[in-house]
Amino acid sequence: MSERAREIAARALWLTGPRRAELREERVPAPGPGEVRVHAVASALSQGTEMLVYRGQVPRDLPLDLPTLAGSFAFPVKYGYASVGRVMDVGAGVEGLAQGDVVFVHYPHQSRYIAPAAMAVKVPPGLAPELAVFVANVETAVNVLLDTPVKLGESTLVFGQGTVGLLIAQLVKRAGARVLVVEPLERRRELARAVGADEVLAPGEDLVGRVKVLTGGRGADVAIEASGSGAALQAAIDAVADDGTAVAVSWYGEKPVTLTLGGHFHRGRVTIRSSQVGHVDPALAPRWDRARRLELALALLPELRLVELISHRIPFAQAPAAYRLVDERPEEATQVVLMYEDTE
Repeated sequence: MSERAREIAARALWLTGPRRAELREERVPAPGPGEVRVHAVASALSQGTEMLVYRGQVPRDLPLDLPTLAGSFAFPVKYGYASVGRVMDVGAGVEGLAQGDVVFVHYPHQSRYIAPAAMAVKVPPGLAPELAVFVANVETAVNVLLDTPVKLGESTLVFGQGTVGLLIAQLVKRAGARVLVVEPLERRRELARAVGADEVLAPGEDLVGRVKVLTGGRGADVAIEASGSGAALQAAIDAVADDGTAVAVSWYGEKPVTLTLGGHFHRGRVTIRSSQVGHVDPALAPRWDRARRLELALALLPELRLVELISHRIPFAQAPAAYRLVDERPEEATQVVLMYEDTE
């Protein structure tokens, strides 16, 4: 029986409880109509949303938001959304994809898998597969820029220089704004300087005062919170100028966030806005939709500084250790990529 017609073996990463991860054997059938079968090459481990899931900090009854996920947030759950692989074979009716094509798929960490062909996005020619894992995060960063009133010559303050924060900083710079970033970890502050941030700050006493000194006494025109910290959202509100905007990018899961809104927020007429990649700003319709946003993200991949963002390339067989690294030693990691080249 040919490989195209038969079921094949695979391994998948399952989260079985708070801070517990294990590899499990799976069987992957031949692709049906409208499907592709993919052999993974690399996948990205998210330090934001995925770490909340790993730590059990997501509401247990929250529905899964991708058809490729499995289980539930009550555990076990097969999670992840940034996989790159090569098409092994295609099902009936699939057009535009062929064996050997390198594709990005919103799929969990798994060595081989079936996915709807509509979810398989061709990677730009010549781009290393391990860099294509950034498709999801670049699309998120693009969405943040679509949600944020960034203006030429104004100052944008970005809290958090993890992967998404570093990408946002690069896009803000490209949009013509002055980029100020706030990040507690020295390694990430160095990365922020390398990718073009104009001013790099550590959080601490009188952050608002330091921002005002750097902005001629006004405060930042816009602040973007991408650190996952509720305290950073408060600092973002406090550090923007009158009539400024604070954009909340982080998902806090079940973590409570307490804000003080009786001072500058109220008298300064500050706007707080949520940015979530599941939707494009309706005010931009009909000019922008998700297809146009993805097209832009793919075009940006070869132009952005991505190689420096990868701190670790870890064999998929060691995936549980990769989770522990990100959870327990975040100061050592930016983007962790799981590599599958030798996975059978």
